[in-house]
This record gives sequence, C-alpha cells and structure tokens, in this order.
Amino acid sequence: MNASPAIDPRDFRQALGMFATGVTIVTTCAEDGSPVGVTANSFNSVSLQPPMVLWSLAKTARSLTAFSAATHWNVHVLANGQEALSNRFARPGEDKFAGLPLDQGSTAAPLIPGCAARFECRTAFQYEGGDHIIFVGEVMRYDRSERAPLVYVTGGYAVASKVAADVSTAQTADRASAPYSENLLGYLLGRAHHQFLAGFRPTRDARGLSDPDFFVLSLLAVRAPLSATEIAEHIAYTGIDIGPVALQALVARDLLRATPEGYALSAAGQDAILHVMAAAKGVEADIMARLGELDAAALRNGLKRLIALSDPGLPTLWT
Repeated sequence: MNASPAIDPRDFRQALGMFATGVTIVTTCAEDGSPVGVTANSFNSVSLQPPMVLWSLAKTARSLTAFSAATHWNVHVLANGQEALSNRFARPGEDKFAGLPLDQGSTAAPLIPGCAARFECRTAFQYEGGDHIIFVGEVMRYDRSERAPLVYVTGGYAVASKVAADVSTAQTADRASAPYSENLLGYLLGRAHHQFLAGFRPTRDARGLSDPDFFVLSLLAVRAPLSATEIAEHIAYTGIDIGPVALQALVARDLLRATPEGYALSAAGQDAILHVMAAAKGVEADIMARLGELDAAALRNGLKRLIALSDPGLPTLWT
C-alpha cells in the first residue's frame, strides 16, 4: 500500500479557504449565567424535518466547557457591515458583550440583533471530530432579514453577489472580432454611470445646472468653504478644469457666495442641490430596491475597492 502524501497544515488551511462560507457568532450562557460567544464559520444545515443545524468548536477553545455543558445556544448569521462584530467575538480575553444590545430570546442564551438570520437551538448531540467538537442542535425558533450575509473566503471578508446575465440583447457572430466586449470594465462603468445620471437629469436641467455646476455644488454641500484650488483638486477626477472664472460665474448666478475662507453655497445654491440630490436619491432607491440588498451591498463593496485601487491621490472628501 502506498503511503499517503504528507499534508502541510498551513497549505491545507489555505485550500479549505477557497470554499466560501458564511460567518456566524454562536452564543450561550456559562453555568454561572454569564454570556459566552464565539465567531465560527463551520455552521451548516443538517436536516429540514426535524430542523437541525451543526457547528464545530476547537478543543482548545476557552469557551468549550460552556458550550459542552449548555442545553441551548443561538447561531447568528452575520450581515454585511458586521465585520467588527465578527472580529470582536473572534478575539480571546475580552468582554465581548460590553455595550452590545441584545434581544429577548426564547432562552437565556444571548440573542444579537441586526443579523441576516438567527437560529435558537436546543443541544441534540455532540461528536468528536478530530481536533474539534461538533455540536448538533434542533432549531426551536428562527428569524431572517433581507440584509446581505457576510461571507468569508481566501482569508478575508467578502460580499456575495448573484451572477449577472449578459448586457447585450443580441448575440452576433462578429462579437469576437469587435475591439472590445461588454465585459470591458470601462464600458460597464460608463454605461451604468450615464444611465444613472439620466434618471435625475430632468431635475438637474430644470435647475439650469451643467455637469461642472453639479460637481461643484454637490462638493460644497459636503465640505465648505473651499478655496478655488481645493475645489479644482477635488474635481480633478472628472477631467473638468474648474477655475476661478467658472466659480465667479456661479457666484454671479447666485449659486455660490465668496467668503474670505473660500467658496460656499448660497441659499439658492443650497436649494438647487438639495432638489437635485433628492431626485438622485430617488433614482438610487429605485435601482437598489430592484437589485435587492444582496447585490446592492456587493455593488457598493466592489466600487469602493475599485476606487481605492485606482485612486490617483485625490483629497479626502468625507472626514
């Protein structure tokens, strides 16, 4: 019989990391009634009838005694945005529940709010599984939200997204010979950008605002006053050169006011940008509702990563 090749534990862990999982926090109460909780990505379903789930805990974990003796525990499937909570419960040696609001559950086990899903369980079985103990529980009560679940893959947090269909409605034979395809990032970003702007362009046009006008007013709605140089630096990514002449034209139209510290919105400018941004938020709300929370979270996450990777060094807008 050929001997099995030696397995490098570190490389084996990296290989397992290619399998994307959700992120959970499992909570219970120790014998003295104190709350106990750990972050785990070993959660899985076992049965629908009866409803049963499982998760595993390392034999070296400090909380093993509490979970081994517990008759009930709760599994919280974390949502996008709860990364800090996951990190808190993954670290040993701190009061993980300090300042954390809790909901009232069917048992004394802590019930954390704001999750994608929660399962309140009664301990059914415990098994040894190598260097872990596997806990199987019967689900007594559960709830879920529409929040996008947090995902963990290749050693980091991620957001799941549904696979999109092709943008093109026509499948032509000469697509392979075209200079670019619909998967070109520039095409997708550009088309999405212009289609989004088209949704609130009528409101912007009704206020007599051009693209440069809109950029300046929306910037100063976030930070003001700013000097002409600072405004030009913030808007450099648009390719539009905003100089003192353009700013003075906005002052002459009573959309801006010049102060010793720089430029700021006038009352009319404030009114104009509030109406345009309200229309923009309406377009966004409609698109996000049709996308769903899962894809909306993935879209925001992807765009933030793209901005961070391609940022040429623009000044920080929100501080």
